Amino acid sequence: MTEYKYIKWFNEINKNDIPVVGGKGANLGELTQKGLDVPPGFCITAGAYTHFINYAELDEVIKELIRGLDEENSDMLQNVSRAIQDRINCGKIPEDLRIEIIGAYKEFSEKINLTTPEVAVRSSATAEDLPEASFAGQQDTYLHISGDEELIKYVRKCWASLWTARAIYYRVKQDFEHFDVSLSVVIQKMVNSEKSGVMFTANPVNSDTNEIMINASWGLGEAVVSGIVTPDEYLVNKKLKEIQEKHIAEKNIMVVKRKDGVGTEEIKIADYLGQDKVNDQCLSDEEIMTLVNYGIKIEGMYGAHQDIEWGFDRDTKELYILQSRPITTLKGDVSVSEVKEQKELKMLVRGLPASPGIGRGNVRNIKDISEIGRVEDGDILVTVMTNPDMVPAMRKAAAVVTDDGGRTCHAAIVSRELGIPCIVGAKNASEILPEGLEVTVDASRGVVYEGTVLEEKEEKKIEGGAVGISEEILAGLAPITATKIYMNLGEPSLIGRYKNLPLDGIGLMRTEFIFTNMIGAHPMYLVKTGQGQLLIDKMAEGIQMVAGEVYPRPVVVRMSDFRTNEFRGLKGGDEVEPIEANPMIGWRGVSRYISSEYEEGFRLECRALKKVREEFGLTNVYAMLPFVRTTWELKKVKEIMAEEGLVQDKNFKIWIMAEVPSVVFEAEEFAQMVDGFSIGSNDLTQLVMGADRDSGILNNMGYFDERNEAVKRAISILIKAAHKYGKTISICGQGPSQYPEFAQFLVEEGIDSMSVNPDTVAYTRRLVASVEQKMILKKLREI
Repeated sequence: MTEYKYIKWFNEINKNDIPVVGGKGANLGELTQKGLDVPPGFCITAGAYTHFINYAELDEVIKELIRGLDEENSDMLQNVSRAIQDRINCGKIPEDLRIEIIGAYKEFSEKINLTTPEVAVRSSATAEDLPEASFAGQQDTYLHISGDEELIKYVRKCWASLWTARAIYYRVKQDFEHFDVSLSVVIQKMVNSEKSGVMFTANPVNSDTNEIMINASWGLGEAVVSGIVTPDEYLVNKKLKEIQEKHIAEKNIMVVKRKDGVGTEEIKIADYLGQDKVNDQCLSDEEIMTLVNYGIKIEGMYGAHQDIEWGFDRDTKELYILQSRPITTLKGDVSVSEVKEQKELKMLVRGLPASPGIGRGNVRNIKDISEIGRVEDGDILVTVMTNPDMVPAMRKAAAVVTDDGGRTCHAAIVSRELGIPCIVGAKNASEILPEGLEVTVDASRGVVYEGTVLEEKEEKKIEGGAVGISEEILAGLAPITATKIYMNLGEPSLIGRYKNLPLDGIGLMRTEFIFTNMIGAHPMYLVKTGQGQLLIDKMAEGIQMVAGEVYPRPVVVRMSDFRTNEFRGLKGGDEVEPIEANPMIGWRGVSRYISSEYEEGFRLECRALKKVREEFGLTNVYAMLPFVRTTWELKKVKEIMAEEGLVQDKNFKIWIMAEVPSVVFEAEEFAQMVDGFSIGSNDLTQLVMGADRDSGILNNMGYFDERNEAVKRAISILIKAAHKYGKTISICGQGPSQYPEFAQFLVEEGIDSMSVNPDTVAYTRRLVASVEQKMILKKLREI
């Protein structure tokens, strides 16, 4: 075997070689030496990177570019990152290093008896996959690379990826010195996975160390890791080695080798494998148990819970371990040897998970609004469906379970706003769950269990566990995205809980909570009784509470969007509100504002907004008008707003909700009248599909789905019209955070921002970042 200065084979390295080959390389060497099935390969050492930087005389250049960098300035960060990567990608590789890389690749080819084999080229930073900090995803990986020149090209790209914007930002926030971190490159035989995914040897959702969680889908694991596909999920009891739960997903997209050229591409599973594979269980029970045995073995090797990427080879059907690293996000964890026994789980009802979390308490079965006074702190509120009058009771509840509804119904939206676990569409829950029964609601999976189960573990730190990091720093570690990630918010008092999430502003602030909880009376009742100032002061107080916390980030306030049946629930509402057969498409939004029956009430709302901007100086507050139908009503309502001092200009922006098909058909006309659109995908889907969004039956049958082609075409029309006239466009429905492929569609279409519920802000930002990075990579490959 040839002697190399800058090459280390997997069987030459172990977990102690992180300074030489980085975390990923060291782990692969350790796994290889322990006899596990790891695709063979070698590492180009971190010393090779240093040799290249010095030879190309880039050290001082990089230091000069990084000097004085304000990492919080997104434009500056991106420009510095791009400049450094460009210089590395153009830098000359020393001839002795080039000869070693090509020589090792040739020797590797002979060892596995293949000519110019395809390999995965993976980055392995010398500070990554450590117990105290996970650098996962900060640098790049390239798949299906073959041939000497392609290999050299992508090794250089890996070196350059040490200086991506996200990697620079992460090092600053983790207090790593930029020049103390180096990069090794892993060259590994490409596994053409038939099925692949990720295995956690402790449940990362509830930190249960007695559960193994496996996510799996068809094709290469990139689809699962990046979030472009919703994978199958299997939960296995580690001690009993029994499969406890299976969640078989609708898997639409897979990643495979590109037909032409190097790299990968995304294709539809139905086109590649057949429609039957979309909803098929990806892994057989035997394959699940094979994975479990590997997971237990690897966890034992390291003495810490592991996050493992794996793949079953398409040709040999053999399982390969692609990489393993410590899980750094477990909370309230216990050591492997101190796992508590769980009580036997007895499922009572199942529904749609609408607001994640676990709640425990006694059932309060509410049959009528008159009974809500019976709900006490910590109860489980069970009812057919909630309404705005039930919000005070929902605030007290440990969890909410409803018979009817889909993920966009009242109970779902309000529960997410309040941070309460919620299951909707549970069919006959109100009949099955008797008053007073002690239950546990697992709203992350949509299951209600009998008794107090899924208990939290004792607060003990393990080797390889999480380190306490402040919320501000965690928010700072979120990836930078060109697509802004806003948050939806209704309850002003909750802003303190969410203000440190990685959000770019509030894209939808609902005022209905302010009317219900802070004002409590119908605006026209206040007008008639001479109490209009109450509305102005209380509404201004609620908006100011939020805008002050996130300033100078924008807060887009949606003016009142109660329907007639909801307005009737406010004090004095039954005196002034008509009874409509279908209030969902009745007198609401702008049609209400311009009518003589409500115009004075709307003027009070305008004065409240003006007070926030002028008296409190919070000029980051903008207005959003809901349920717009026509251009003439929009013109009229803008005139009313101007009369109240809310004049549309560069300092005060007016957005409209794009949720009625008429706005789609006249998108260009509307674009010339507003500063921005926010696509209300819940109502838009409902009105395009003619499907009641609150119907549990239609939700379960799949009719209410933003991914429908007709809805997507409507959204495309809106985006194109907005951009034609230089206006911004956002979306504030559930779709982007619920369906990864829908988020990908929006980014590819050019949406400017997404506004999602608090529980999905961080997830959506990561998802969007991965989509944007893929788009950039695709463009680079096409050059």
